[in-house]
Amino acid sequence: MNIYLASLQPQGIGEPSVYHAVIVIFLEFFAWGLLTTPMLTVLHQTFPQHTFLMNGLIHGVKGLLSFLSAPLIGALSDVWGRKSFLLLTVFFTCAPIPLMRISPWWYFAVISMSGVFAVTFSVIFAYVADITQEHERSTAYGLVSATFAASLVTSPAIGAYLSRAYGDNLVVVLATAIALLDICFILVAVPESLPEKMRPASWGAPISWEQADPFASLKKVGQDSTVLLICITVFLSYLPEAGQYSSFFLYLRQLVTDLLIFSLEWMPAVTGIL
Repeated sequence: MNIYLASLQPQGIGEPSVYHAVIVIFLEFFAWGLLTTPMLTVLHQTFPQHTFLMNGLIHGVKGLLSFLSAPLIGALSDVWGRKSFLLLTVFFTCAPIPLMRISPWWYFAVISMSGVFAVTFSVIFAYVADITQEHERSTAYGLVSATFAASLVTSPAIGAYLSRAYGDNLVVVLATAIALLDICFILVAVPESLPEKMRPASWGAPISWEQADPFASLKKVGQDSTVLLICITVFLSYLPEAGQYSSFFLYLRQLVTDLLIFSLEWMPAVTGIL
């Protein structure tokens, strides 16, 4: 059965490498970064009285669902391989993108629910761990994280420029095309990283509740004081950063809008005085 199933899966291009993982991450988050400006516009238009509140709730629900589903998806990828779950996570994470111009309500609802599968980073790190030696792993993880940061640094500015010059519809179409390119890249070019011999003995091996339980990992963290301190440090570091990221761009957008309105209202008076 394993041999038969393996024969049905595309083998990809070349040997599994960190560069496959880097391209997957870059394309996914570049597509989402392009939508920063259009998303803020749609968010404000859909929830004009509760823009910040709804933005926080959407990100909060998505994060909670990701926390609950990440261990299960990780355990299933140990059985069925990384490629299938890269495809699954990227597809469902990017599925809301075209809905922005079709139905804003469905767009924000699907974004929230997509948190169940929005764990591409977990699968990517597992992919990298499969193909690297222990002494190479830190460098490989750093490369993946740097690529993620580079995509988010460049894409919002590009998306804002295209939105201002050509309209939001073009940006949504471009982001959708990049997401589809990412999915096609996984299907055609990304080889499986987890050898059959490293998987459980049977293809349908059962997943224990302990493997799928997100709180079991938290219990294990408390058993090692060093790991516990590291986890607390990371949590306290990312907590304000996540809050800032969820509202910072929206704040800037509203600030620029208010300044523009102020200028339009007062410019005639100032011109008359001069």
